[in-house]
Amino acid sequence: MVGIPAIGAALAVIGASYGIGKIGSSAMDAIARQPEAAKNVQTAMIIAAALVEGVALFGVVVALLQ
Repeated sequence: MVGIPAIGAALAVIGASYGIGKIGSSAMDAIARQPEAAKNVQTAMIIAAALVEGVALFGVVVALLQ
């Protein structure tokens, strides 16, 4: 079936978008609470978003190779 890998890739992308949105939301909340820690929060946010994006890319590749 051709559609099953596409569904798997779509689920990986949806999960990554939810995860990155949650990271961004939490980071904005943290910066609003403590503006002096904005640089540290931003660095941690970018690293976490990159890790989530890497996992999503891996999931898309695995799904499309099936």
